[in-house]
Order: sequence, then C-alpha cells, then structure tokens
Amino acid sequence: MARVELKDVRKVFDNGQEAVACVSFTVADGEFAVLVGPSGCGKSTTLRMLAGLETVTEGEISIGGKVVNEVPPKDRDVAMVLQNYALYPHMTVFDNMAFGLKLRRYSRRAIHSRVAQAAELLGIEDILDRKPKQLSGGQQQRVAVGRAIVRKPQVFLFDEPLSNLDARLRMQMRTEITKLHRRLGATMVYVTHDQVEAMTMGNKIVVMHEGRVQQVDAPLALYNRPANTFVASFIGSPSMNLVHGRLTQDNGVHFVSEAFAVRLPETQYPDTLVGHEVVMGFRPEHVYVRDSARAPAGAVALPPMTVSLVEPLGHEAIVYGKVKGTTVVARIRPQPLSGTLHMAFDPAKVHFFRGTDGTAISAG
Repeated sequence: MARVELKDVRKVFDNGQEAVACVSFTVADGEFAVLVGPSGCGKSTTLRMLAGLETVTEGEISIGGKVVNEVPPKDRDVAMVLQNYALYPHMTVFDNMAFGLKLRRYSRRAIHSRVAQAAELLGIEDILDRKPKQLSGGQQQRVAVGRAIVRKPQVFLFDEPLSNLDARLRMQMRTEITKLHRRLGATMVYVTHDQVEAMTMGNKIVVMHEGRVQQVDAPLALYNRPANTFVASFIGSPSMNLVHGRLTQDNGVHFVSEAFAVRLPETQYPDTLVGHEVVMGFRPEHVYVRDSARAPAGAVALPPMTVSLVEPLGHEAIVYGKVKGTTVVARIRPQPLSGTLHMAFDPAKVHFFRGTDGTAISAG
C-alpha cells in the first residue's frame, strides 16, 4: 500500500471553469480518507485527478513517494469503484472480476485464486456464474469492489459508490466497506456528499467547498472543533445553530443579536473579541427545555421560541422554531409540545467565529 499526497493541486477545464482551486492533503499508508462536501465542490474531480482520469493544471500528486502527474492511469497502480459500478452486462460476475487480471496476462491459476479470495471476503461465492442483470444493487456493488480487490492495488478509490442504494442497504454497505478496510489494511480515498458516510467510515475527513479544502481532521475533531462556519454547518445533522451578533461589555459580557441578547459567563468567551462582529454557534443537542432535568447548571435562557415544526424520531424529537425571527433547532427528548417553548443553551459548548470571514476563534 502507499502514501498519497496532493500539494496545491488545481484543475481548470478547457472552457475556463475552475473546478479545483487549491487542494492539499496527505493520506497515510493504510489510512481511510473521505472527501466530503456539497455537489460541485470539486471532490470527484480531485479523485479523478488522483486516478489519472483528469490532468492536473497546477500542483503535484504523488503516490508511494512518486510524482504521478504524467503517469497514465494504468500505471498508477490504483483501482477505482464508480457510482454506477460499470460492470460488463454480457459477462458473468467471475469474468467481470477477472477481466483486469486477464488484460495483465495473469495465469489462469492466479486469476482463479484471486477471484475466489475476493469473492469469499465479500460473501459473493454463490453468484459468480450470474450476470449483472440478475443481481441486486448491493450485489453489483460488491462485484465492483471485488473487481478492485483482485488487482491488489496500492490505493483504492471510491467515487460515491453507495449513491444508488436504498437507505437500509447503504447503511449495511457502509459497515461492510469499513470492515473491508480493516481486513485489508489498505489505503483508501472515498468521495461522498453524505456527511453521515464521512463521519462513520473515515479515520480522516477532508471537507471541501468551492474547490478548496476547508478542514482536514478526524471525525470527532471536525465535529467538536470546526475550523469555520461552513464546516460547522455542514458536519452534523441537524446543522449547528449560527447566530450573527456582537460581543459587548456592559456589567458583564453579552452576546447581542437582532433576535436576542444573552449574558455569557466570563470564562466562556474570547475577551479579545469584545466590540467585534462575531457568529455564535451551538449545536441542537446543546439546546434544552428550560428547567428540564437534562439542562446543565448554568444554562443560558433564550427568549420564548415559537415552534414551527417537530420531527418525532421515536427516541428523540427535532424541534424547529423561531426566536424573534431567528431559526433555532433543538434535539430533545420526545414530549408533549405547545406552540411556545422556553429554551436554554449550554454556554460551555458555544463556538465563536469571526464575523468577517467565518473562521473559528474558539470552541467550547
């Protein structure tokens, strides 16, 4: 397996469209890295440049310590699993998995051995004689992964491979791919727009937006210490509550916005920001019904919240409401709800971001 490194990589298409502005990150040998971001952020283009399917306009890509900018795809020793699986409809599962090995002139014994090993690993030994049209979506996805495994490449590349599956099967395949990574100890780079996939599968996440890397970190570090308001709002479901306002000093420190003004404990704010525009963020799970048993000591009261929508999920409820025109989302225990709620948030969990560019200043 191999270390993957991208340094200041940029991609501009012939029509002048800049798909990737500046991307730099490293994937260690054996690491599972996930590129995540909204549609159009440049993550799939970045993966295609890594595979050699797109040329690099500027910057450098290296695999296993070797710069591969000018190396053709077939010589990069990478295997790619695509969103649509790209199986040959006229071939059996066995022949689909063996096709790449036959092109490389492996012996018949080696081909049978590798296909059998991959089929056992993926639990598809009993469908090797079927054709793709006879398979379910999950089975086709396994075959596409198996076709990559038999090559034993330096790096596995996944381009939104679960997008065509239903929700239940997606969850199952997330688990299977994660287990597969642990068994193989392989270097994997995985692209998705689904932050749940990113958080549950990768041990390193690269968050992208508008062709640039916003943050590279472990899943929990991204969640607990977002680098800016984009990461704060993209990672986590529902999104973090973000309220624009100003910190003022008047008989204590207050956060003042158009919707409300709240006094903050003096130990919970960056004192250099008093008088400046800031964005205060707090996650829905850190919003509580005031005076409830779950509310922590020192919870800061909000003005009354008018409930606009409740999503009952059984074990919890997601409550959307307005506090003087500002939307606030809370994740609370299921309970009877009236049209107005008295809520509070935990000041120890507050995040502050610069009002000018949205970069993080401090995080609870």
